[in-house]
Amino acid sequence: MALIHSFPPAAAYDAHTLILGSIPGDASLRAGEYYANPRNHFWKILGALVGAGPELPYPSRLERLTGAGFALWDVLRSCERQGSLDSSIISSTITPNDFATFLAAHPGVQRIFFNGTAAETAFRRFVIPALPTLRCSLHRMPSTSPANARFTLKHHLEAWQILTVPDSAPQCSRT
Repeated sequence: MALIHSFPPAAAYDAHTLILGSIPGDASLRAGEYYANPRNHFWKILGALVGAGPELPYPSRLERLTGAGFALWDVLRSCERQGSLDSSIISSTITPNDFATFLAAHPGVQRIFFNGTAAETAFRRFVIPALPTLRCSLHRMPSTSPANARFTLKHHLEAWQILTVPDSAPQCSRT
């Protein structure tokens, strides 16, 4: 089994919200793009919310997303996994991304949204213990993965609408 690696974050300095997946699936790794599987609802949802829909070229989607104050990244920097399912990640091979550096470079981040349970679980297990403190709101969202077949696009869109609601949580900090 080969070691797989995540992508660099897509973020502008003035990001206020960070959206985290676990690590890219096979289709994304082949394409070199976040959420490249056409059955994944992520870009359809972000298209409806901020105009970053799948009909746009990938660089334009990222530009729209970051221009709206959102950052996109993964919890894991690397791991071993066979296939695309998060349940196939071998936990002993996990290396998390460097969130202390990311959050220091993006001081306006107030909210972190997890695209599914695996992203949240990995963040709580591997990232939070390495941070001196973390003061911002954390939200687990239903996974947009095609493996989450019980959620229709309509249900996903209803759940993910919270991204457009301002949050009064303090900025993420490590003081």
